[in-house]
Amino acid sequence: MERTGALPTVPPPKGARKRKSDPGAVFQGQGGDWLLTTAEKKRILLNNIYGVDIDQQAVEVTKLSLLLRVLEDENQDTLNKQLMLWRERALPDLGGNIKCGNSLIGPDFFDGQLLPDEEEVRRVNPFDWQAEFPEIMKAGGFDAVIGNPPYVRQEILGQNFKNYAQKIYEAFAGAADLYVYFIEKSHGLLKPDGLFGIICSNKFVRSNYGKGIRNFLARRATLLQLIDFGELPVFQNAATFPIIVLSRNGKTEQQRFVYAPIKRLDFPSLEKEAEEVGSRLDEAALQGDNWTLAHGDELAVFEKMRGKGLPLGDYIQGKVYRGIITGLNDAFVIDSNTRETLIAEDEKSAELIKPFAVGDNVRKYSVDTKNRHLIFTRRGLKIGEFPAIKKHLEGFKDHLTPKPKGWKGDKWRGRKPGSYEWYEIQDTVDYFEVFERPKIVYPDIAKESRFSLDATGTYFGNTVYVIDSNSLYLLGVLNAKLIYFYFKRIASVLGDADRGGRLRWFTQDVVKIPIRTIDFDDPADRARHDRMVSLVDQMLALHKELPAATTDHEQNLIRRRIEATDRQIDALVYELYGLTPEEIAVVEESVR
Repeated sequence: MERTGALPTVPPPKGARKRKSDPGAVFQGQGGDWLLTTAEKKRILLNNIYGVDIDQQAVEVTKLSLLLRVLEDENQDTLNKQLMLWRERALPDLGGNIKCGNSLIGPDFFDGQLLPDEEEVRRVNPFDWQAEFPEIMKAGGFDAVIGNPPYVRQEILGQNFKNYAQKIYEAFAGAADLYVYFIEKSHGLLKPDGLFGIICSNKFVRSNYGKGIRNFLARRATLLQLIDFGELPVFQNAATFPIIVLSRNGKTEQQRFVYAPIKRLDFPSLEKEAEEVGSRLDEAALQGDNWTLAHGDELAVFEKMRGKGLPLGDYIQGKVYRGIITGLNDAFVIDSNTRETLIAEDEKSAELIKPFAVGDNVRKYSVDTKNRHLIFTRRGLKIGEFPAIKKHLEGFKDHLTPKPKGWKGDKWRGRKPGSYEWYEIQDTVDYFEVFERPKIVYPDIAKESRFSLDATGTYFGNTVYVIDSNSLYLLGVLNAKLIYFYFKRIASVLGDADRGGRLRWFTQDVVKIPIRTIDFDDPADRARHDRMVSLVDQMLALHKELPAATTDHEQNLIRRRIEATDRQIDALVYELYGLTPEEIAVVEESVR
């Protein structure tokens, strides 16, 4: 923490006098350079630099590092002269500046507990900012707060901390990682107009759990810069996807900030690199549930798409579903040989065995089941009526049995607790009939749009999402370049979306995709719709022909026809959304 800004290290003006009671701020070294005196460095350190860390060892290391800075540029001769002249010790006591404690938890953590356990108090180590830095907090807080918070995933934060955070922090989310609370806490420690800087994960920018802190920053702070490193290895041996957030404490009527997506680390100056690659964004980038961090010309295209389209969630009336969680794929997912064996033993087994696929099997306009099948024993099934299936599943019974309530032990061999029988699929899958109908499917992780139509009654695992619609028009729109261009700016991403990063196709983001509606009373619009249906029908047929082609020549011909048809679909989608040639160029450059 800094209480005031750093003082400039410049020589005093000519003719300036020193007070007799003041040792002076600078002196001229042997090479002629002006240097801060030891006394001035101590003054700056004691009056400007503060910090808190939960790790006592880190506190001691920080103190040592700061004290070493006091001795920087000194030698035995210069140090002895200064100490003899002013009769003071060389190194100050930093115990009042650098302290040990949990920055995020106050003494109210134990409110409601009659006698908190002494060991728990020591472990939690709550920090009282008002009591530890009374003069600073009484004056309104710090002038600047900087930090690199620990990268702690929410899964290991513990329920006690989450219960506390829910009461204390506006940005609370059950799935939020720890750095979210550091961002909010830091702004609470700042004076009005105080400056904030942090390097943390960039996931809060697009993740669902980041909605609270995005709203906090948009409403309670003035954003200055977002410097996004994407997947660049800023920290060695750690895939942290870092971003630097710079802000000023206090709301503003109109946000205006720089967003700089950094694409390399071999720059001579981060400041200059951010200036060169950064774009100035405004309030429009922060609208809605997601921030849309993109260049201004891209934002203009997004606004046009939203104006022409209806959110996908409304377009399909919310009918999007997650694939099935079996609880034990080893038992329920079988190959073709096992399927044939079970049916040979009991023909009735065929009623429960369904074609099965996972996210990796779903490609653009095609699905490959790879001869996998699912034993779909849904809730309420009478397993005795399917003896071959029962016999097969009994081989896994120890691992299929749900954990009983109140069970005590080190490790349960079976599945998680639930109201299902040992032989039943873990999910309730009340929407199972959707799998039986023609439907649009897509994987949960993909580098591009990979929507397909399944009309074979295939069931899908939980790495696939299912849209209860067989609209070829919708399928074509979803697979177009324009939709990928839009989605990569609002989706969570593993890596850099502009360099082949894998997008997370979470439902909460997918349902926001604007889908161009058709006015069937308009002959031109109806013609566009029919043209799309024809092109997508061709595309589906071509993808079925491709694996059946026996020669390289035949395969190449089909691939060329697929590419040509894909381009026609893209051109039609540009027309549907009314994009100009200049706007089309923006899209093509972005997805190139």
